[in-house]
This record gives sequence, C-alpha cells and structure tokens, in this order.
Amino acid sequence: MSTTENSVRQLLGDAALASFRLNGQFLDLAETLARPVGLTAARWQVLGAVLTTPLPVAAIAREMGITRQSVQRTADLLVGQGLAEYRPNPAHRRAKLVAATPAGQDAVAKITPAHETAARRLCDEMGGDEFEGAVAALRRLSSALERLDESGERT
Repeated sequence: MSTTENSVRQLLGDAALASFRLNGQFLDLAETLARPVGLTAARWQVLGAVLTTPLPVAAIAREMGITRQSVQRTADLLVGQGLAEYRPNPAHRRAKLVAATPAGQDAVAKITPAHETAARRLCDEMGGDEFEGAVAALRRLSSALERLDESGERT
C-alpha cells in the first residue's frame, strides 16, 4: 500500500473517530439540556422530529439515522408520558403517525432558552463562519456516505 493509500485510510479512520467523539459530545449536551424538563436526548430528538408535522416511526428513523425499533420504543414512552400521540395515517393503515401533543411542544419549548445559549457559546468559541463551514462539511460527508451506501460502493 502506498503512502497516499495509507493517508486516505487514515483519513477515514480519523473522520470516524472524530464523528464518534462528536456524537458522544452532542448526546451529552442534549442530555444536559433536556434533563431539566424531564426529557432524555432520545425523547427530545423524536419529539423534535414531529413538532410541526406528524410522521411515521420509519420516517423519523430514516431522518435521524437511528433504528426503527429505537424510535418505536421512544415514541411509546412519549405517548405514555402524554408528550406524543399516535394518529391514523391516511397513507398507510398500519403505520400510525407520531405527533407531539401540546404538552410535548411545551416541553421542547422549555429547552429552547438553554439550547440557544449553548448554540451561541459554541458559535462564539468557533466563530460563526467556521461553525457554518463545519456544519456544511458534516452534511457533505453524510451525503457522500449515503451515496456510497446507495450505490453499493461503500466497501
């Protein structure tokens, strides 16, 4: 293997490790922000996906990049708490829609001030342009991985 091939392989490994660490850091931040209103990061994530438009569990899972089973468990817990509800889905009789209830919308709204503070602090730390560039790079990386997965060229 040439030096260039070693460098490319190292880049993939470094990107994966950085993203795993970043994912953990975001989950820790989300837990910290959601805890005061009685939510977990997972519950906030699912509620956030259906705040404005009810969605089936499978659509939430695809959008969030997590398993359908995980979303189903979380949605069931949210329904049990009265923060979400299942609604009939006109497009699919068996795949009900998950929708935030007013209590769920209120819970997410209570997180907003702390979320805005954390976002501002991170933006101040990185600089607005660099933060925007990092988000754009993450989206491009995600899209590239998605294209490789769809084409079967991931390996």
